[in-house]
Amino acid sequence: MNFTRWSARLPGTQRRAARATEGSVPAARGEYARQLGRLISDAADAAGTGGTAELGEAADPDGAVGVPALEDFSVRELLGRLPGLVALVYGPEHRIAYVNDAYAAAFGPRPAGAVVADTCPEAEELGLLPLMDQVLRSGKPRTVKSRRTQEGGSYTVTCLPVDSPHLDGGGVLVHAADVTDHAEAAERLRTSERRHRETAVTLQRSLLPQELEQPDDLRIAATYQPGGTDAAVGGDWYDVITLGAGRTALVIGDVMGRGVRAAAVMGQLRTAVRAYARLDLPPHEVLQLLDGLAAEIDASQIATCVYAIHDPSEGKLVYASAGHLPFLVRDEDGSVRRAEDPTGPPLGTGGWLHASGSIALPPGSTAVLYTDGLVERRHEDIDEGVAALARALSGASGTPQVVCDRLLRSLGVTAEHDDDVAVLVVQHPSREGADAELFHNAALELLGGVEAAPRARAFASGVLSSWRFPVELRDLGVLATSELVANSLQHGTPPMRLRLRRTDRRLIIEVTDGDDHLPRRRRAETEDEAGRGISIIATIASSWGSRRTPGGGKAVWCEFALPAQPAQA
Repeated sequence: MNFTRWSARLPGTQRRAARATEGSVPAARGEYARQLGRLISDAADAAGTGGTAELGEAADPDGAVGVPALEDFSVRELLGRLPGLVALVYGPEHRIAYVNDAYAAAFGPRPAGAVVADTCPEAEELGLLPLMDQVLRSGKPRTVKSRRTQEGGSYTVTCLPVDSPHLDGGGVLVHAADVTDHAEAAERLRTSERRHRETAVTLQRSLLPQELEQPDDLRIAATYQPGGTDAAVGGDWYDVITLGAGRTALVIGDVMGRGVRAAAVMGQLRTAVRAYARLDLPPHEVLQLLDGLAAEIDASQIATCVYAIHDPSEGKLVYASAGHLPFLVRDEDGSVRRAEDPTGPPLGTGGWLHASGSIALPPGSTAVLYTDGLVERRHEDIDEGVAALARALSGASGTPQVVCDRLLRSLGVTAEHDDDVAVLVVQHPSREGADAELFHNAALELLGGVEAAPRARAFASGVLSSWRFPVELRDLGVLATSELVANSLQHGTPPMRLRLRRTDRRLIIEVTDGDDHLPRRRRAETEDEAGRGISIIATIASSWGSRRTPGGGKAVWCEFALPAQPAQA
């Protein structure tokens, strides 16, 4: 997010205030130039007297005597004592009429009457020749700032027109101020800022996922684009977390602020999200926990976040938002839907109960989660940016990475963008032919009492046989089904349901019931007649877990990894 803090003490404020006070130096560069021009003109007029006017007595309006006038001083002596470098040239060829001691000390003595282009290499290095031509033609002063010579010095040079009958073809007064110290300090500051930014970018990228998890049922790509060199790195982040039983958590967030501090806060929040995701909580409960943690991490930092869960069996995204922009869903026909309320305040504000909503994600659809840098523009309402993103998404097709790239181009995000951008593209592909044969679902309502167990075993055996699993895997699946159903019959309450699901990578077995007490694995004693079911599941399955379901109750599941399938054309 772009939150620029303005200061009343802007650079140059004191100088502008000083020029506004009584008795200050001339307020405009043009007035200063005219005064110097008259000074040199008077010096040229006095050339017949050796450049020195006779000291006379001038009277002020009250009759006072002895106040010297400007004409009473030697212009050559005044210019010679100036700390700045001064040179007077004349004519269209820019021949040297005079250089002061400071100029001679910096670049060496210059013979009178010599052509600048032939005897003053510093003039070419500083780009003064075309500048002096412009001054002669226009009669107006010109200035170039912080020009560097080959010796390493930096100068700010002002060329002033001089009009005098003693200067054939007109003249130009060149005044150069040595700003080497200022230029070196500015370069050190730029180097420090560049290193600070590189550190922030490195930290930011190291805290983002180095490789996105790819769920069985989704295709996902993400991109992070830091802001340009004039924009400090922010705290945008994204994540993809596999929850088990085919479910996937999708996260995108944005920490307010800039630099290493924002990136560090982002890293802590991302780590916390992954930890809370392992609890398999509903999205609004995850945000509730994050809200309190964000205030503890840094009370001055707040963040926005969207946390969504995809369940392939339900075909939708269940999500909660903490002050984040709504994500978009593109259907297979190109129409775009926007995830609306519920949206709570940003993380770290406290005092708010978040709620979960849902949006359909059918096969063939694409969801886009993003941070505000993608759609926010100066002098433009952010809703217009979201509408522009929706138009770009409606015509974007291809792989998730291709969609990412097209959206960045369509929204005008370049390497010099004024804010960092994170985009997460999630596709639920529609499958046909042989690929579709690798994805199946089957479910059985567990009615009655203990007789539900043999029915469940018979159902599982028939389904797994129809899916053409090897005998060993089929037997393990039937055993896992028996233990999960027995656990639910003993410790759960109706309604009970058995669900079998296969993908191209795994077999998932899940049993739900109406009791919300989650099972835990424990060590059964030798004389115990029960308590070994979960231990058996943990031993034979690749992974297992449990969670509370939104309507009350729980789900207990396990997974078996399948042999690698040959790649589909």
